Amino acid sequence: MMNHHPFFHRGLSLGLCGILMLPAAALAAGDELSKRSRPLIVAHRGLLRHSPENTLSNFRACLELRTGFEFDVRRSKDGHLVCIHDGTVDRTTNGQGKVSDLTLAELKKLDAGSWFGPTFRNERIPTIDELFQLVAKYDAPSILLAVDLKGEDEQIERDVVRLAKKHEVLDRLLFIGRAIKHPEVRRRLRESDPQTHVAHVANTADEFPAALADKQADWVYVRYLPSRKEVSRVQQSGKRVFLVVSALSGRIEENRAKAISLGVDAILTDFALELNRMLRR
Repeated sequence: MMNHHPFFHRGLSLGLCGILMLPAAALAAGDELSKRSRPLIVAHRGLLRHSPENTLSNFRACLELRTGFEFDVRRSKDGHLVCIHDGTVDRTTNGQGKVSDLTLAELKKLDAGSWFGPTFRNERIPTIDELFQLVAKYDAPSILLAVDLKGEDEQIERDVVRLAKKHEVLDRLLFIGRAIKHPEVRRRLRESDPQTHVAHVANTADEFPAALADKQADWVYVRYLPSRKEVSRVQQSGKRVFLVVSALSGRIEENRAKAISLGVDAILTDFALELNRMLRR
C-alpha cells in the first residue's frame, strides 16, 4: 500500500539549531502542531542561503541535518547528468557557456563555489551519479529529495530513475520540475518504474481537482495555501501534499505557520533551518 512508504512515517524528529526568533504566528499554531505529525522539510537547491546551491557540500550538510533538499538535473554535451539550475554556467561558476555545450570534463574544471564565498573555492558541479552515491550513504529514508528535471530530452527521466535504482534511492525521490506540468513526462517516469513518486501541480484551487484525479501522480504540488478540506481529500485518496511556501504571497512567517497547521506532508522552502526551528518549538 502507498501509505507504507518510508516518506509516510512522518513523525520526524528534527534537532536543528535555530537562527531566527520564533514568529508569533507559529505560537498561534502551537496547539494544532501538537495534534498533527510534522511535514517533511525540503530545502530549495539545498541550504542555498548558507552554501553554494546544487553542490555536494551543500547537500551533505542537509543530509547531516536530516533535512530533505531539492536539486536540478541537466545533461552535459557528452550525455552525463549533472546537477545545476541554470541553462548556463555563468551565474554559479567561474566559466561561461551553456551546460549542454560543455562536456563533463569541461564542467568538472569549473569552480562552482567561489561565487558564493572564498571558503567554498574549487567546489565542483556534481554529477547525479555522485549525488545519489552520497545520498545512499545516509540511512535516513524519511528524508525527501525533490528532483527538478530541467533537461527536455525524452531519455532524461529514464536515466535518472535508472541511476536512482542503481544506488537504491528511488524511494526517497519525488519528481517535480517538468513532471508537474507535462503528462508525457509523468508517463515516462511511471513507465521507468511504477514505484516512482511523481507530482502534479495545482497553481490554484481551480486546478486542484485535476491534480488530485491524475492517476500518474501520487503527490499534489500546490502553489497556493490549500484548505484543510483539500489537504484531507488528498491524504484520504492515498496521495500526499507538497507545498511551495515561496509561491505564497503575504507574510512568509504566517504562511509557514498556516502550512504547518494544515497538516501538509512536505514543504519546499528557501528557509529550511528557520522552518525546522519552528517545528522543534
